[in-house]
Amino acid sequence: MSYFPIFSLKNLFARSFFLISLSVAAADVGAQKSAIAVEDFFANPDVGQVELSPSGQHVAMLIATKLGRVQMATMSLVDRTPKLIAGFSDADISQIHWVNDDRLVFGVADHNVAVGEKRFAQGLYAVNRDGSEFKQLVERVWGPAFTTGTTIKKRVMDASTSFYSLDYRKNSSKVFVVEPTWDLAYDLKSLRLMSVDTKTILTESFSGPGNTRSWLIDADGVPRVTVSVEDGIKKIYYRAANTAPWSKILEHDLYQNTDFSPLEFGPDGVLYVVATQGKDTTSLYRYDFEKNAVEKEPIVSVAGYDFHGDLIFDYSKKKLLGVSFLNDAHSTYWLDSEMKEVQRRVDEKLPATINQISIGRDGLSRFVIVMSYSDLQPVVYSSFDRETSTLDIIGGEYPKIDVSRMAMQDMVRFPARDGRQIPAYLTLPTGAMKKNLPMVVLVHGGPYLRGTSWGWNAQVQFLASRGYAVLQPEFRGSTGFGFEHFQAGWKQWGLAMQDDIADAAKWAINTGVADPSRVCIAGGSYGGYATLMGLAKDADLFKCGIAWAAVTDIRLMYRSNWGHDLSAEWQKYGMPLLIGDPVKDAEQLRDTSPVNNTHRIARPLLLAHGGSDRRVPIEHGEIFYKAIKDKNPQVEWVSYLEEGHGWGLVGTRVDFWNKVEKFLQSQIGK
Repeated sequence: MSYFPIFSLKNLFARSFFLISLSVAAADVGAQKSAIAVEDFFANPDVGQVELSPSGQHVAMLIATKLGRVQMATMSLVDRTPKLIAGFSDADISQIHWVNDDRLVFGVADHNVAVGEKRFAQGLYAVNRDGSEFKQLVERVWGPAFTTGTTIKKRVMDASTSFYSLDYRKNSSKVFVVEPTWDLAYDLKSLRLMSVDTKTILTESFSGPGNTRSWLIDADGVPRVTVSVEDGIKKIYYRAANTAPWSKILEHDLYQNTDFSPLEFGPDGVLYVVATQGKDTTSLYRYDFEKNAVEKEPIVSVAGYDFHGDLIFDYSKKKLLGVSFLNDAHSTYWLDSEMKEVQRRVDEKLPATINQISIGRDGLSRFVIVMSYSDLQPVVYSSFDRETSTLDIIGGEYPKIDVSRMAMQDMVRFPARDGRQIPAYLTLPTGAMKKNLPMVVLVHGGPYLRGTSWGWNAQVQFLASRGYAVLQPEFRGSTGFGFEHFQAGWKQWGLAMQDDIADAAKWAINTGVADPSRVCIAGGSYGGYATLMGLAKDADLFKCGIAWAAVTDIRLMYRSNWGHDLSAEWQKYGMPLLIGDPVKDAEQLRDTSPVNNTHRIARPLLLAHGGSDRRVPIEHGEIFYKAIKDKNPQVEWVSYLEEGHGWGLVGTRVDFWNKVEKFLQSQIGK
């Protein structure tokens, strides 16, 4: 079993810490080496997931085998003898969960086919940790579900059914799944909740009020809170017990700033919510059912950031132990003194990384799992033995990556032209003089989400390894930095949002980081849109552009998408508010669409699209290329017919980023 290297971390982290301190010296040595292979950055992970069992005595993990498929293995943390327990010759295992200390569930994917070639659903399977009692719970073939050949004729659920939540009762063999219901336009209407016994496949259905889109289940396996959505209105319901009636506790516009959103129903009987309490940013609070109000004092509040994180419970003690959350990077706030001490001991051994600790849900035991990473290092999973204070590697996502050759990343803030402070992440190539560098402004998609956080990123590190500084602005409209920053981006496609991106490049030039004659703009989805508009609006600033899966005609988004990736609800209520009304704002949407600005784009452009993209159909790329190809001979068009909204296949990623490397070298390289 060579898949599971168990060895001391001492040399690895002593070396990485030394190289962090002496990056210039390391770069001098690295300069003599050949460039890191594109494949090393864009391969599938060697180890994709490591999960600790409820007792904390065993781990389950996803590993890439020599057969080219991802399989599942389990291992006792005492004797450390791994065992492959589930795998397929024509599919890859994904999303593993411990049902109890002896049983797991998992889904299935196929990493060897692109989106356009996928013919099967994810399914759901169950197996014991020794590989016995394998059962299929959910079909993979679309169509009517069928029954097994057993005497009782237990039902294998329809392929549209998916895993939703664990049943946290000790030794329960059940999990919760959801089955979508659709309206006449095939838009999601609601999610029907069911529990399924992973041994008998017997199911139980639950009903909720309205068009339920999400459920919160308590530690006794009882659905207690639901969120329903209808006609752009979000409603939150609560009930005190399994047989109690549902009562509405909040109703608000789906896209406006809200009083609170339910996060989790804890084993301590507390409803934890994310709320503003009159502030611009959200924090973590408890909800008081007696007063029907959010408590005044937050549990976790991070200045300048919305709360985004997870709660860590001891289900045996019915106690909240800690909260993991995101500011510029991931952090953990421990309320439990014993867990604080474990974190201190782990951080002492791994001073150069963020170390996220997970415990078994039955409480702190001898072993914990540590997920370590930094801007230089991809995720590495280890086990920490509290009795012996030893730390042993289980596996890493990208073990071929040499941390000594990776580039450091910092969070910065710069003023936009109207004075707004814009957060951004700046990565500078290793060993560079840090001045007058060729630079790529990498624009995130969405756009109404947070683009990134501090950590290792394949695209960023690949570009930095080729000598480019990388700047990732969190322009207005990005989430995570308060409602005002988010709302400032409403109806600002191609306008103030675009100006923020240009101002990011100008800031890098004015501070001496970027060479003004060698700045390129790049991005996918909305980032692709911003790339095209950047070339149109700021041709003197951006010398070239790379756009993939780009929106090229905003108006097309209101009438052209495949499937339910852009729901009718989002098109009716969300897009007119956040992007623009197709009637009232028709002129603005026309003028800020790249397809209507091709006469202004004269810079070199690498343009790529997936032929099976359901979110931004390839029609966007095709009509844009048709409109520009005779005006600008420096546009290179690439289509990957079976790919979707992003590149799922390793071969596609390698081919695309090889093209990116050659394109950048010819435009802004040395």
